[in-house]
Parts: sequence; structure tokens; C-alpha cells
Amino acid sequence: MSNEQNSMLREIAEFTTILQQQGVHNALKYLNNRTPYRFTGLYRFDGSLLQNDALFDQFTPALQRAEPVPMSVTFCSLVGQRQQPLEIQDAATDTQMQGLIDTEVVSYCGVLIRDAAGQPFGTLCHYDMQRCQERTADMPLLQAAADLLYQHTQTKG
Repeated sequence: MSNEQNSMLREIAEFTTILQQQGVHNALKYLNNRTPYRFTGLYRFDGSLLQNDALFDQFTPALQRAEPVPMSVTFCSLVGQRQQPLEIQDAATDTQMQGLIDTEVVSYCGVLIRDAAGQPFGTLCHYDMQRCQERTADMPLLQAAADLLYQHTQTKG
């Protein structure tokens, strides 16, 4: 096993321990602390709305949830439509994103969460209203964390 694989397994184990012992908010904080992004959130698709089930904000750690927003103004909607991860370093200069979504979010990194039947449920994402440096190395951890968060919230809810 490579050092990279060992490192990923260790990080998944750390995340799992925090999730089980300290809850969703602290698990999101763990993920967020590894990135330059201000926000890390767990979102659920709800018709034409995107519901925030949990949020970590670097600037306001006491905040644990955001208001629902229309799907049409979110990059999460693209993750759901395309059913694949999405990374945007700067939405203002990304030619593939221009004109698609009207949002204040500039940098975004999100993965799809699937329900027990394999259908799109929501997203786990990092985002910011400022430009952030890309962190592609975190994508496998983010995907593993998405699956673990879904399982955890379904057994606790």
C-alpha cells in the first residue's frame, strides 16, 4: 500500500471517529480545516430547493445551518444533474460555468451524496465567496465523507 493510500485511510478513520464521537458539525469542521474554503456544508435536494442539513463556517463557527436556497442558484444543482464531482476555482473566469448559475459563490468543490437506493440525495461541498486554491487531493476524502455522513444522518435521524 502506498503512503498516499495509508494517509487516506488514516484520514477516513480520523473523520469517522470525529463523526461518531463529536457529531456532524465537528466532522464538517475537520474537513473544512484541511481547505482554504470558508464553508463546508451538507446539502439535501428537496424539489426546487436546496436544504442545508449542516454547515461549518470558519468565520462563524457557532452557525450550524443555513437557510434553504433555490436549486437554480447553486453549483450543487450541477453536481446533482451531472452526478459527478465538481470543482470550480473561480466561477467568474471559468468559461464552462459562465452563464450557468447566478450565484455569489466564487470557489466550489462538491461531491454527490446518494441515498440507499443509489439515487441523488444531496451534496457535501466546500465553497467560498472568494477565490480559493484548488485541492484535488481532498476529493477522495470528500467522497468517502459524503457516504459516511449520509449513513450517520440516516441512522441518527
